[in-house]
Amino acid sequence: MRVAAADLRRALRPARLGGVALCGLLAAALVLLAWRIAESLDDDLGEYLPRLVDGFRLTLLIVSLSLLAGAALAILVTTLRLAGLPVLGRAAAAYCYVFRGTPLLAQLYLIYYGAGQARPLLDLVGLWPLFRDPLSCVLVSFSLNTAAYQAEVLLGAIRSVPAAQMEAARALGLPRLATYGRVILPQALIVALRPLGNELAKMLKASALASVVTLLDLMGSASLIYSRTFDFRIFLVVAVVYLVLVEGLRWLAGAIESRLVRHIQVPGAR
Repeated sequence: MRVAAADLRRALRPARLGGVALCGLLAAALVLLAWRIAESLDDDLGEYLPRLVDGFRLTLLIVSLSLLAGAALAILVTTLRLAGLPVLGRAAAAYCYVFRGTPLLAQLYLIYYGAGQARPLLDLVGLWPLFRDPLSCVLVSFSLNTAAYQAEVLLGAIRSVPAAQMEAARALGLPRLATYGRVILPQALIVALRPLGNELAKMLKASALASVVTLLDLMGSASLIYSRTFDFRIFLVVAVVYLVLVEGLRWLAGAIESRLVRHIQVPGAR
């Protein structure tokens, strides 16, 4: 069985290398196309280039902060669902169900427009600073959304670890916290890495929704430039930027996963 698996890996290696090379050539062609389009745009566009760069930075800030806050919340939600507490576990499951089952745009609108109407209550509980400006509303809505997806990924990855691992750790006398930290989580993270990479790519693309609440992120800056130049090709440039970022993140996630699973690869496969 191991020999057959190794032969299959060797047979598929040229196809994988060819696919990687094809994706690289396609990405290079798209970048070159975007560069040529940017050069051919009106000379007046040069004054808007710093604004486009600022929008790119704001996009990276939104994505990074949302993912970090969402990861912290996802760990809490996952812990509640695994703790065996019926009320808290069901509340955490309901949270994941709602935020995964409704559109991110609807969640953003509810938080952005609804927070102003609920200001007296938010002031009373001291939460108004989280909702007083568009950036804060975007960060809150994006963090809550990605936390629900990350929690489901972590929960599924932890449950995919065989129960015998937990029983063996208990037999060795390891505490519960040490068992999760040294036995369960390292194996679960290998399973969760690729889905978490997909979630990162999804959030990067979804960050374009920030422009609908007056934020001048990358897409918002492109819309502003279009409104003043009426040159639709700026959207093609922005689309290529998103594509390069997403594919770069996917390649990075794949490279990290390949390195982490070296110890479980089939012997003889190269």
